[in-house]
Order: sequence, then structure tokens, then C-alpha cells
Amino acid sequence: MNLAEVDSEKMQWAAITGVIATVSVFAIAQGLSYPLLSFILQRQGISPAIIGLSAAMTPIGFIVSSPLIPALARRFGAGGTALTCAALSAVVLALIGWTQNVYLWFPLRFLIGVVTNPLYVLSEIWVIALAPASRRGRVMGVYSTVISAGFAAGPLCLLAVGTVGWPPFLVGIFAFIFCGACLALVLPRLPKVDEAGHQVSVMGFMPLAWLLLSAVVLAAGFEQGVLALLPVYGTHYGIAEARMSALLSAMIAGNIAMQVPLGLLAERLTARLVRFICVLATALGCVLLPLLIETPLIWPCVFIWGAVSYGIYTMSIIELGERFTGSALVAGNAAFSLMWGVGGILVPPLTGGVMDVIGASGLPITLGAICLALSVATILRRRMV
Repeated sequence: MNLAEVDSEKMQWAAITGVIATVSVFAIAQGLSYPLLSFILQRQGISPAIIGLSAAMTPIGFIVSSPLIPALARRFGAGGTALTCAALSAVVLALIGWTQNVYLWFPLRFLIGVVTNPLYVLSEIWVIALAPASRRGRVMGVYSTVISAGFAAGPLCLLAVGTVGWPPFLVGIFAFIFCGACLALVLPRLPKVDEAGHQVSVMGFMPLAWLLLSAVVLAAGFEQGVLALLPVYGTHYGIAEARMSALLSAMIAGNIAMQVPLGLLAERLTARLVRFICVLATALGCVLLPLLIETPLIWPCVFIWGAVSYGIYTMSIIELGERFTGSALVAGNAAFSLMWGVGGILVPPLTGGVMDVIGASGLPITLGAICLALSVATILRRRMV
């Protein structure tokens, strides 16, 4: 390898590091805002139903903005779009802190979903495009780990600054500003992903990779469904809230700890095969949950459950990068974001509705059935190819 190639590789890894650092700061800001706003609304005496509806505005913003991202990237450039969104995110969060009104927060939380989504999507595209094909599994594993750790670190920031007044909002505002500054530093080294030639829309992308998008719906729905309803499931067995919170923490720890090993496994096998294994392992976790919930074995079970359930998304990202480039990659990643929002909105209410009808067992039955459906679709798709 000559000196020019060494310098090029160093620049590539520097760019990857810069983008991942950018996304980590973004994740901290996002992870901080969700519990912060819920705590404030609780102190105002707002009902849980209204708090839940308020929180839903952000993923609705993701869904609405996702189809617009490819056109925005072509019109203003991916870099210009991402930098503008970082600045707008800081502005909208400042408006949320200034208003402190539940009804004004509905449109503002919708807007923060709209303006943060392109920043997240384009950053993910840059990481996929920059990652060397031979090391894409580990790079995307690191990326997923950092995202998860950032979201987990957000609520921890509230322990330091509290949830009253401007300090927590200022942390989020400066995080978005710092995110934009990090991105500006590495922007000259980032690949062009917004070419104006062959254009692929989000809707046009969906028939090209419907199985990948179905996997994203499952990953999102599973994560949101378990976070929302596992504590409810535990009450059926008389398990204390503190223990159920600890089990959720164990799941998140598995998610954070295991994405790099899964990425390395994808390099040895294939992302498609590892994704299929993750789906089967997630379904197995649904079967084991009622059998192990009252035993010490539930701890390693939920740790692995968290790892493989989010691994479905990580493997889907890797496969997206393997199969698509250019405008198709932009459209595909925007479609991923849209499907993540769809899964997060549809699956938890569906699971909760089944639990209302048949009891606590509705949680593992519903989530397990969705995993089984994706497994069957994967096998049938493989036989059709």
C-alpha cells in the first residue's frame, strides 16, 4: 500500500469517526428530551393518555418527513440539509423550553421529528457509504452501539442537571449545536450521496426491498412494544416495578454490548443469514419469557433478547449498504426511517389490544407471531429467488 492509499484510508476512518461522533451527540439530545418532557407534563397534572399522544408527535414527524429526504438532499445537498436540520433542531427545542404548554408542544414535537429525521438518516447513509465492504459489519455494529448508548445516556444527563427550568433544555440545545459543529468539520471528507442522475423515491424503493423494510417494522415495533408493555406483563406475575425496570435495563445493555459481535458475525456469514438467526432467536425469547420470568434465568434471557431484537435492524442496515448505493441508498434509508415510525406506532397498540383480550400472554404471543411471520416470509422469499 503506497503513501497516498494510507492517507486516503486514514481520511476515510477519520470521516467515519466524525460522523459517528455527530450521531452520538444527536442521540444524547434525543434521549434526554423524551423523559424530560414527560416529567414536565406530569408535574403539570397532564393525564398519561395526553402525555402518550404528545410523545407520539415525534415519530409521526419522522414518518411525514421521510419521503421528503431524497428530494431535500438533491435540492440542497446532503451536507447542507443535515447542517440546517441540526440548527433547526436546536431552535425547535428552544421553543419547546420557552412555551412549556402541552397544546403548543403537539406541533412543536411534530416539528422536532420532522427536522431531526433527515439529520439521522443522512448521517446513517454516510456511515454506510464510508464503511469498507470487508468491515461493514463491525462499523455498523459500532454505529448501532453508539446510537443505543447515546439514547441511554440522555436520561442520565437529567440526573446531573435536573428536570426543572432551562438547564436540561440548554444541554439538549447545545448538543444539537455541537452535533452541527462536528458535522461541519468532517463534511469535506464525506462522500456525495445526493447525485441528481438516477432518482429513486421512498415509495419507489419499497418494492425493491420489502422484506428488509418488514424487518425494520418488526425491530421498531418489538423495541417500543417491550419498553411500553413489559412492565405491564410483569404485574401479572406480581413482580415489583423496580425489578421490571432492571430487566429493561438488562435488555438495553444487551442491545448496546452485542451489536459489534453480531456485526463481526455478519462479516463471516452474511447479514441476511444473521438477520434470520436474530429473528428466530427473538421468537425463541418470546417462547421462553413466560417460562423464565420468575426464575434467575430471565436475566441472561432478556440480555440476549435485547441483543438479537435490535440486531435485526443492524443486519438490515448492513444488507442495505451491500445492495444499494447512491440515490437508492438515500431513498432506502429514508424508507427505513419511515418504517421505524410505522412499527413504533402500530405494534405497541396492537400488542396492548391483544393483552386486553387474552391477558398478559398477549405480549409474547403477538410479538412471537410477528417474528414467525417474518421468518416464514424470509424462507419463502429465499425459495422464490
